[in-house]
Amino acid sequence: MIVRRAFVVLLLICLGCSAQLPPPSSPPSDIVRLIEREVRAHYSLPPDVKVIVGPLRSSEFGNYDALTVTFASPNKKQNFEFLLSRDHKTLVRINKFDLTVDPYAEIMKKIDVNGRPTRGNKDAKVTVVNYDDFECPFCSRMHETLFPGLFKEYGDRVLFIYKDYPLEEIHPWAVHAAVNANCLGAQNSDAYWDYADYLHGNQRSIGGEKGRDGQNAELDKLAILQAQKHNLDVAKLQACVKAQDEKAVRASMREGETVGVDATPVMFINGQKLDGAVPADDLRLALDQALKDAGVAPPEHKAAAAEAKTPPPAAPSK
Repeated sequence: MIVRRAFVVLLLICLGCSAQLPPPSSPPSDIVRLIEREVRAHYSLPPDVKVIVGPLRSSEFGNYDALTVTFASPNKKQNFEFLLSRDHKTLVRINKFDLTVDPYAEIMKKIDVNGRPTRGNKDAKVTVVNYDDFECPFCSRMHETLFPGLFKEYGDRVLFIYKDYPLEEIHPWAVHAAVNANCLGAQNSDAYWDYADYLHGNQRSIGGEKGRDGQNAELDKLAILQAQKHNLDVAKLQACVKAQDEKAVRASMREGETVGVDATPVMFINGQKLDGAVPADDLRLALDQALKDAGVAPPEHKAAAAEAKTPPPAAPSK
């Protein structure tokens, strides 16, 4: 009984101590200036990015306090976790990894593919999500690598899905094209892909010297032709094209930013990120590894092997 009472008294004392712990406090102003200067230099931050140093918190590392440093640009904010030694002489950047969670699976959870047009086997164990811009020349190069080449090569092993990420600051007709493609996709997946194939293969002819109105009119005409080709409800398609509802496109762009997209093309193969117009051989490596991880045998790549053995053509004579 005496031991029990002593334990209760000790517990109350400890709780009282915890309750009296000081609340989180900001580092001294001179230390805040040093932290800002250090991270600006280390990350080469431009002047328009603000550095916001958060309050100190207790950490699991002895003699170090935790703090969050926020990089705030006009368009977005990013938080980074640091440790500050209690003598205020050392700042440590930390990355804490939870080994109980699959990072690639977590990325795929953030990507909404519901209702998106697909190419390939819907039951495939490997899904490729490509953030695309119909006016982007590098996206056109990537599209040419994927279709029909790799798509035909991998057969029913892989499912391909495109998401919208038009770079409207430099590509004036990209948003309009994305809206039109989605209007087609809402009625028929094949119509979406035929439209995507044409746009990526004919970017120059669409751009040309028509001006913004002429470019958009050309995009609308092409969408109507696809609707007629696939026996869609043309009146419904025309109404959708005329409305130019950008909400879905904007949502896709915001989603892309949450998974690290800031340019195009950016591809995720079962969550693994690939930036830019990746060469076919590099794509094969990533696709094959994803298939192996999923317990699926990759294709043999006979055509690729044959190409590798074929000597390059001789230079033309002068």
